[in-house]
Amino acid sequence: MTGPPASGKSSWIDARAKPTDIVIDLDRITRALSGPGAPAWNQNPLQLRVAHRARYAAMDEAFTLCDKVDVYLIHTMPSPKALAKYKRLEARIITVDPGRDIVMDRISAMRDPDMQRVATRWYNSRPKASQGAMPQASRAW
Repeated sequence: MTGPPASGKSSWIDARAKPTDIVIDLDRITRALSGPGAPAWNQNPLQLRVAHRARYAAMDEAFTLCDKVDVYLIHTMPSPKALAKYKRLEARIITVDPGRDIVMDRISAMRDPDMQRVATRWYNSRPKASQGAMPQASRAW
């Protein structure tokens, strides 16, 4: 799963994954490693550091089980190297993007304001939609 912060990646998985599936979600891992009362989307650098290490370990193990169970991985902005690895694993890449305005509204309402920077970087990294060869309306036949 890929997409900007607050796009609905976790919700997409929640609607489809079975209890026996493996879900690797940095937000969930960080929450599991945080003390009581920590915010749902905790961006504490020390907790994120530990959560990232746990995520990589979970990914390494889960990738060995892909033939036995469905594995859902949230990777907001995978590098070309990561995408190549996922392709070798025959992963299906799904992008969740309800649109920049919705994402920014959700971040303002529910997330750390720093996530707007991450969302902006995500949108800026996307290929620009190209205009068709004939942007004007075709003539009526």
